[in-house]
Amino acid sequence: MTPPAPSSSTAPRALLRAMFDAAVAAAQPSICLPPHLPAPPRGRTLVIGAGKASAEMARVLEQHWSGELSGLVVTRYGYAVPCERIEIVEAAHPVPDATGMEAARRMLEMVGGLSADDLVICLISGGGSSLLPLPAPGLDLADKQRLNTALLASGATIGEMNCVRRHLSSIKGGRLAAACHPARVVTLLISDVPGDDPVDIASGPTCADATTCADALAVLQRHRIEVPPHVREVLESGRGESVKPGDPRLAGHEIHLITAPQMALEAAAAVARAAGVPAHILGDSIEGEARDVGIVMAGIARQAATRGQPFTPPCILLSGGETTVTVRGCGRGGRNVEFLLSLGVALDGLAGVHAIACDTDGVDGQEEIAGALLAPDSLERAYAQGLRARASLADNDGHGFFGALGDSVVCGPTLTNVNDFRAIYIGQDALVR
Repeated sequence: MTPPAPSSSTAPRALLRAMFDAAVAAAQPSICLPPHLPAPPRGRTLVIGAGKASAEMARVLEQHWSGELSGLVVTRYGYAVPCERIEIVEAAHPVPDATGMEAARRMLEMVGGLSADDLVICLISGGGSSLLPLPAPGLDLADKQRLNTALLASGATIGEMNCVRRHLSSIKGGRLAAACHPARVVTLLISDVPGDDPVDIASGPTCADATTCADALAVLQRHRIEVPPHVREVLESGRGESVKPGDPRLAGHEIHLITAPQMALEAAAAVARAAGVPAHILGDSIEGEARDVGIVMAGIARQAATRGQPFTPPCILLSGGETTVTVRGCGRGGRNVEFLLSLGVALDGLAGVHAIACDTDGVDGQEEIAGALLAPDSLERAYAQGLRARASLADNDGHGFFGALGDSVVCGPTLTNVNDFRAIYIGQDALVR
């Protein structure tokens, strides 16, 4: 079946897409990484890292580093870029694979035996948790894969998921930095988590962790996630405790947040204002069920459209963060299109309101699709094809819904990751007279 032509209201859609592109561009390592590079050491310089942006970070570092350099960085399949001195390995995300596990093992071996004259530069971005899946002693890759799958479907927040991951790992929760001792460690972070807490970015492989095995057990209980007895034993015995604040092996460790969701939202807001449309950032760390956030945002948009409160149209409402999806259906996901579908159902074709919701890494859920665009006539066009928005939402099938309309946003790997990007355009014609 050939999708119908997109909505005729092209100006708002073009502006929303330009804002998304600006948000992604502002988070590129080529812009944000060079100012944070440390001075070369007396000894060796070793580069390690993981995440969807880590390969591009490594390439930029190489371009700006004239001294001796070597290392290993692991990124998602399809996100590798050519490097001359740093080895790039591709592995699976969001469910880990053996390639990622082997890369994590090699990384730990590489940092062993360093001296106080050596420097380790750690390049970390979102996705690193799945890309460094080295299990704690007594566990195997299959345990990690089953747990990751269960966590992703549970509705747990990213902070909760990473708490569990840190306590069932041999490399996360500060263990990688501890293995570098006594070398100097400088970690450069691209944040993809609400609140920008370094320990939650890729589960903090070089960051001290104040959470405990008891906290991880509480997450499993809260979300009714069953794990095998040998996995539970790692947590109940305390064998999975991470590296805690004050550990002398992490003394002198530097952590630099080089870009974050707020910076991307500000870049998008500047594009809107340059086009003569006021833009308002509602928050860069919004969490919760994607469909619930969609309902709330629809309420705010409707109030602006019908009452001119809290902002008068034309205006754009911007937000970021990381929502969650509790999977109940059999659809194709992901969280941004789930938000957008819920928003559309709640707005019910409200005139003058358009929206975009995309993941800044170019992948929403497990699809190679960043997200989608919503127009006032989206539900009507879907109905003409026999699609029912509420049914698609109940089946967690946002990608199927917007794909059928030709409204998916496909941009390929962006080589960065500052989490979700959401923008709602409320036009002058939305005002009810």
